[in-house]
Amino acid sequence: MCGIIGILSDQPAAPRLVEALKRLEYRGYDSAGIALLEGGKLERLRAPGKLANLDAKVRERTFKAGVGIGHTRWATHGQPNETNAHPHASGRVAIVHNGIIENFRELREAMEGRGRKFVTETDSETIAHLIDENLSNGLKPKDAFKATLDQLRGAFAIAAIIEGEDDLILGGRRGSPLVIGIGDGKEMFLGSDALAV
Repeated sequence: MCGIIGILSDQPAAPRLVEALKRLEYRGYDSAGIALLEGGKLERLRAPGKLANLDAKVRERTFKAGVGIGHTRWATHGQPNETNAHPHASGRVAIVHNGIIENFRELREAMEGRGRKFVTETDSETIAHLIDENLSNGLKPKDAFKATLDQLRGAFAIAAIIEGEDDLILGGRRGSPLVIGIGDGKEMFLGSDALAV
């Protein structure tokens, strides 16, 4: 069982994302990662193995971003390595995902036929490409996310961030848990478990 956390805040999100992921370690995992909107641009840090590996990468840098998503992964598609670790990204989009996308192969093959390049062995990367493709086709972020969810078969929970959308985390679920937390002031949280938020 993977773990998801999303934070939308005016305080730095990176250390808080790692702390929330530590609360989800009981679920088991083989890699972890975070994505942030740092200065309006996507920044991803991922690491195989224990959360301490990701934590060390986060501590090497100073992030101001208040918007981010994090994930602990238990491999179902693809080897447990940094390339296959979440968050996955395509263009302006980064996503984290729990569950299984049953029709990812057909979706991926169709997008590859339209010129999209994939770098992982995961079903999850398909989601990032679909959202980015929908954005490229002129849909607004919420509509691009909904159109993506409508194309997916399976049970899942997804959180996404988009470059240029500094006050937005998109979340959706079908059959997998995803909780929303409201913090002080402008803070909002998403998580696959109440412990994370």
